[in-house]
Amino acid sequence: MWFATPLWPVLTLAALALLTIARNIATLLPEGVGIGTLFMPDPSLPSQMLLHYTVLPRIVVALMAGAALGLSGTILQRILRNPLAEPATLGIASGAYLAMAIATLFFPAALAYRDWVAFAGAAAALAAILALSWRRGLSPVTVILAGMIVSLYCGAVSAVLTLFNHDFLVGLFLWGAGHLDQQDWREAIFLAPRLLVVGAVTLLMLRPLTLLALDDAHARSLGLSLVAWRLVALTAAAALAAIVTAAVGVIGFIGLAAPTLARACGVRRSGALLLWSGVLGALLLLATDQLVLGLPTTYRVFPTGAVTALLGAPLLFLLIRRLKLLAPPHLASAAPTFRLSRPVTALILLALLVPFALWVVTALGESSRGWSLAQGNEYVHLLSWRWPRAIAAFSSGAMLALAGAIMQRMTGNPMASPEVLGVSSGAVLAVVALLLVDPAPTRWGQILAGSGGAMAVLLLMLALSRWPGFSGERLLLIGITLTSVSGFVMAVLMTAQDPRLGQVLAWMSGSTYAVRPVEAISGALLAGITLLSVPALRRWLDLMPLGEPVAKAVGVPAELSRGVLYALSAVLTAGATIVVGPLSFAGLMGPHLARLAGFERASMHLTASALCGGLVLLVADWLGRNLIFPFQVPAGLFATIVGGLFLLVLIGRGR
Repeated sequence: MWFATPLWPVLTLAALALLTIARNIATLLPEGVGIGTLFMPDPSLPSQMLLHYTVLPRIVVALMAGAALGLSGTILQRILRNPLAEPATLGIASGAYLAMAIATLFFPAALAYRDWVAFAGAAAALAAILALSWRRGLSPVTVILAGMIVSLYCGAVSAVLTLFNHDFLVGLFLWGAGHLDQQDWREAIFLAPRLLVVGAVTLLMLRPLTLLALDDAHARSLGLSLVAWRLVALTAAAALAAIVTAAVGVIGFIGLAAPTLARACGVRRSGALLLWSGVLGALLLLATDQLVLGLPTTYRVFPTGAVTALLGAPLLFLLIRRLKLLAPPHLASAAPTFRLSRPVTALILLALLVPFALWVVTALGESSRGWSLAQGNEYVHLLSWRWPRAIAAFSSGAMLALAGAIMQRMTGNPMASPEVLGVSSGAVLAVVALLLVDPAPTRWGQILAGSGGAMAVLLLMLALSRWPGFSGERLLLIGITLTSVSGFVMAVLMTAQDPRLGQVLAWMSGSTYAVRPVEAISGALLAGITLLSVPALRRWLDLMPLGEPVAKAVGVPAELSRGVLYALSAVLTAGATIVVGPLSFAGLMGPHLARLAGFERASMHLTASALCGGLVLLVADWLGRNLIFPFQVPAGLFATIVGGLFLLVLIGRGR
């Protein structure tokens, strides 16, 4: 059937792109002048010069950039065998953005070679991932984990630089949001030969890409050198994304949406998937950019790179139920190299570390007199100020880590984390809406708005989970789409330099500054009640990673267990988001730290994940409060910087 092919979304996007291009050209083209002036403009007529040197190169750049990102996402999803993989998985954009931020602040002369600075940052991120995963033969799970951590780490460092140097990075916000404004043909000339070379290399990988989508044993039996071809494919995918990022900035969602749309339309073979993903990516970015270009001048501040989610999301929602998902590499393939001989004893010791850590972070700190350990009445006085932050940080980290562990075991996907549920995005959008309506909202007003937004998305996702065809990875893809929409709102605020941006950035960074005692106690109660429910969930979570057929065969009710576990993860994510904001790392790092430490069984793994996530965020909040006193770094950002390094060391050692 014609609607079971990618032809209809291609035709839809092509028609939309052509109509908007015609409208935009007609707006600038003088009456009675032919279309040929696009290619041979009259230098004396500004409108013709504008068409030739801004509109036309913008069209060409959008087509090339969109196609390259679509190809990059397709390659990554095939070789990593993960439907959530995209160029951001390898940290390419984050590495490029960090390099640009460092150059802007400390080496401004280097910005004369902006393209090469961004490309160097992207290349450094790829080199770090390859070095960390080389000992594991570039296995998909290891590459995914290393890539996500490098991406989050670079993003956290960039966010810290932004918090303290916001006014100096205004120009970088525009580049980082993916604006496609062109002043001449320079970027098109930069892109064309480089993408052509990498595209030619991609064509030589058709058979290896097909085999790499299989499990390792089958690929080896067919004579494929896994490490060599993974290295080639990863380098090609990263090169495509890096070249585009260096030329036009950070453009998200295309690398995920284009291959997902192609597969949802029934494309399976590697060659056809590369072709249709490239075409869909090119048309999706072109149509989005031309729509932005056609907006009134006041609204052209909307960044094309962020707006793509608004156009791609409806298509993704329409086709998601027909999507045949790739089988992601299961966490079992990344089992620890050792097992704890006495996991109960280790868990008790980890639990005993919690009260000690709480005492340290409330008693030890820096003040105007330097470092001091509070005692007696001084400790009692400081405790009234410090304990709400400490309890809120620990309970929020524990809730996010527990939610991440449930999601990773439920889906078998190492990339699953609370951030992709979409619940945090609902809270972000609601808080931003409140700030736009009320210039001075109260703390309780923000909490109520965040709660309402989180609960609205929670109810939506729970309703979708009950529909046939919406489960597991499909819900994660929808969550990522919602996250992209909230990313669009933040990108608009940053590029528009809205004065209320500071409040939103501080809250989104995982700040515990304004936490009150009642909020801290509420978060601790929610985390404690959920931990008590772990024994009741252990059988489901021990069996579900083995696959749905096996779980059903031994009596696990698939729909009931999936619904309960998903609802629990969403409630935990919403609770943590309401207390201290949408943290960006504890939910991913806690479960992997527990797994790398040797906790395997579901009950032990979930409890250890919660303790690890809580301790990481607790220590991060204490360090962020003291290391650069009297200034402070939000706990969420510091957790990413400190905890990310620790997890990278473990992965690099082959743990």
